[in-house]
Amino acid sequence: MEIYDVVIVGGGPIGLNCALEAQKHKLKYLIIEKGTVVNSLYNYPLYMRFFSTAEKLEIGNIPFISTAPKPGRQEALEYYQGITRTLGININLYERVLKILKSEAIFKVETSKTVYSAKNVVIATGFYDIPKLMKVPGENLDKVKHYYTEPYPYAKQKIVVVGASNSAVDAALETYRKGAEVTMIIKGDRISDSVKYWVKPDIENRIAEGSIKAYFGAEIIEIKEDRVIFKDSGGHINELQNDFVLAMTGYLPDFEFLQNCGIQLEGDTLKPVYNPETMETNIQNLYLAGVVCGGMDTHLWFIENSRIHAEMIMGNIVSKIYLNQKQ
Repeated sequence: MEIYDVVIVGGGPIGLNCALEAQKHKLKYLIIEKGTVVNSLYNYPLYMRFFSTAEKLEIGNIPFISTAPKPGRQEALEYYQGITRTLGININLYERVLKILKSEAIFKVETSKTVYSAKNVVIATGFYDIPKLMKVPGENLDKVKHYYTEPYPYAKQKIVVVGASNSAVDAALETYRKGAEVTMIIKGDRISDSVKYWVKPDIENRIAEGSIKAYFGAEIIEIKEDRVIFKDSGGHINELQNDFVLAMTGYLPDFEFLQNCGIQLEGDTLKPVYNPETMETNIQNLYLAGVVCGGMDTHLWFIENSRIHAEMIMGNIVSKIYLNQKQ
């Protein structure tokens, strides 16, 4: 059976960057991706714009040319998928990694299609697959959406948006401007300070003028087919007539998958154990890259500040190969 120098789990921007770094060092590598290239970006809202400027999204020192100050989803898809095509990235798509087991010095990477062998494995799976659930009755109704793509299905509907982060604010503003009656249910006492600076005044002004209703310090208790029941900041129980709930409550890494790989998770945030100088976990030759490193604190890592992980990981792998050859 062919043995790869490194198998990379996840074909997002950081996984692709790991592949480019592996190519540079002439390592035999393979990316395994459960969806399409940069699958998480593909599933972002259609008209989303990044907080970062184009140069901060670049990988492999390949220029990201954008005509806008902040590139959007489609430009990012063209950039990352273009790199994959042009540079011949070795990637298997629509193949899910099920298990990673280590036997002596070799990993067996079991997928939905076959089993691969590798001397090293990099997990760069991000965090977009598992929504943070509200854990309330009715959350499993078809009217409840944890992913938002575009506003048009919600025209002339009564919408509840849960959350106060970028995704919640974007959903509230876009659906409002397409004719939805929008109410925001927000646990905190204000719109999140992390909301894009050019969007935050917009949502605050819409709330102030009453175009979008917002309940701060509030929490949903139950969701029914035709209404939502929630508790306001004063502890009073309220009901809202409702057609759809957009639960923009965030997402989590697949902690069960990490634990099944043998990676230790620490504290309330379930942060994986890894060496910050090499990105190697408590399992020798098993590495983490990108957002997955933050545990529940998914805001700590993003493309801009985790691009360096690829260089750190491949540098460590190459140095081990060099030391083994000398011995």
